[in-house]
Amino acid sequence: MVDGCLKRLRTDHIDLFYQHRIDPNVPIEDVAGAVKELIEAGKVLHFGLSEASPSTIRKAHAVQPVAALQTEYSLMNRDPESNGLLATCEELGIGFVPWGPMGMGYLTQKLDVQTAFDPKSDLRSTFDRFQPETIAANKPFVDRVTELARTKGATTAQLSLAWLLAQKPFIVPIPGTGKVKHLQENIESTKLVLTADDLKDMDRALAELKVHGGRMNEQQMSVVEQ
Repeated sequence: MVDGCLKRLRTDHIDLFYQHRIDPNVPIEDVAGAVKELIEAGKVLHFGLSEASPSTIRKAHAVQPVAALQTEYSLMNRDPESNGLLATCEELGIGFVPWGPMGMGYLTQKLDVQTAFDPKSDLRSTFDRFQPETIAANKPFVDRVTELARTKGATTAQLSLAWLLAQKPFIVPIPGTGKVKHLQENIESTKLVLTADDLKDMDRALAELKVHGGRMNEQQMSVVEQ
């Protein structure tokens, strides 16, 4: 598989090789051992996991050091703060890579009850959080984040990224965009430095507001380690 990847990528090595979902039928120690061999062969430089639990991360790390852990983390989903993922990464020196840093689109201010998701190409069409009634229910939360962003002279997306960067020094968000102007907007977020007091103010401002709808659909969540 890796040899095929190298051929398609036209390179002699892969910088970061992720197991994007944990296979319950294959011991993680075997996966880590296989990646270790690839690293020793020079075909892979670093080992990453995605949507793994703290216990799985520890087992893998004991065989081959894990360089990065990828999972959803944003103002809309703060599970990593309570499920042990952030603490585990900090303890073991693992980089934390939040996907969906803008709430899978919520915090770009581009969604409303009229937003249509193509069922053939957009998995969000099957997520509870992205149904019209749930988008409407989450509007107060998004509006509050937007108000906070305005006080900082930033967009909602920029504040969302800056908030993540302010959480821990080992966090590197991966926002997705298909437009140059949005890429430039994202880059500008690095100029917004939030203090500990700023973070406390945001927590207080959002504490009374609930985020409605689960992370993903049942099928997608079935392959996320809890």
